[in-house]
Amino acid sequence: MQPINPRYAATSPPPVMEARRWIAGKDFGPDRPLINLSQAAPVDPPPYALRQAMADALLNQPESHLYGPVLGMPELRDELAAQWSAGYGGTVRADQVAVTAGCNQAFTAVLSTLAGAGDQVIIPTPYYFNHKMWLDMEGVEAAYLPTGDDLIPDPGQAARLVTDRTRAIILVSPNNPCGAEYPPQVLRAFYDLAKARGIALILDETYRDFHSRAGAPHDLFSDPDWDEVLIHLYSFSKAYRLTGHRVGAAMASPTRLAEVEKFLDTVAICAPQIGQIGALWGMRHLGDWLAGERLEILRRRDALVAGFARLPDWQLLGCGAYFAYVRHPFDLPSDAVAKMLVEKAHLLVLPGTMFGPTRDQGGSGQAEATLRIAFANADSAGLADVVTRLNAVHA
Repeated sequence: MQPINPRYAATSPPPVMEARRWIAGKDFGPDRPLINLSQAAPVDPPPYALRQAMADALLNQPESHLYGPVLGMPELRDELAAQWSAGYGGTVRADQVAVTAGCNQAFTAVLSTLAGAGDQVIIPTPYYFNHKMWLDMEGVEAAYLPTGDDLIPDPGQAARLVTDRTRAIILVSPNNPCGAEYPPQVLRAFYDLAKARGIALILDETYRDFHSRAGAPHDLFSDPDWDEVLIHLYSFSKAYRLTGHRVGAAMASPTRLAEVEKFLDTVAICAPQIGQIGALWGMRHLGDWLAGERLEILRRRDALVAGFARLPDWQLLGCGAYFAYVRHPFDLPSDAVAKMLVEKAHLLVLPGTMFGPTRDQGGSGQAEATLRIAFANADSAGLADVVTRLNAVHA
């Protein structure tokens, strides 16, 4: 038998794919169809005008079929730099921007330039599972930073975790999996901590377009030397429904991006050209449409918050962007509860055990007690049905 890298063998399987196996071959029937709340990805296609622009490029721009610059189309890097500078009240230059084949690739690329086997990074729990999977596959130790019921990590507690092996702190805001929006002062405190200790702050803002607060979510880009500390990640998948076209971005120092370029060139060479063309067109033409998408997501969030207020046995810990994170009322671990909800409620959600350490792994018990609900693809009526189904479930 051919050998398998032991780090890969010890890494958890992709959670969304695992959850899909729970429903494979099942017939849920038309009277109570499955409501799939497992994956945080738009199911609708991009707006027609955006699809038309991409189709026109496919047919009429021969260069759209060729390799492009490894760090991305210059026009897209310029647009990102300009919009981020205006939106965050700071200065971001095009040479501080790299375009990647999705935000997951942005993360793996920058993390690979920061840490290797035996190094350590700090991640709050619950964590985004793909981040943890990459750390495990690379042999980088995850130092867990527990969060309480408010799901906001404590910079002071993080400071006590920093060692001479620590290379970075990883934050996601609005958070996947829990929906929490980290206050600007918390992000600033983490930035100051990273700067004082000579480590990187990786801030994944994949869901920033759906932040509940108007204006910039932080002022970190206002520091003229922000790229000595901050590495910012972004995704076009959610903003413009470009999930299958794989376009993300990383913003960091030109020195770091020179190392990122090596990673990208050996993995995908460049992000897909058609996806980049679509992302650029969306940034230039779909500002009002995206603002409307944000308001609709906020309405769905409010509908879910109102619904959980009618479920006294359930506790809504966090709700924002695409996610709700809830404490279930059952005397069962969350992976068993998630499978029970498939059978009894025809609901597919992900268990907290996919987002944090269990008690056996040194966790606090939060993972066994919680579930992630990715609510963005359910409308208000569908979310009301979710609440009704949860109310009817008994262990």
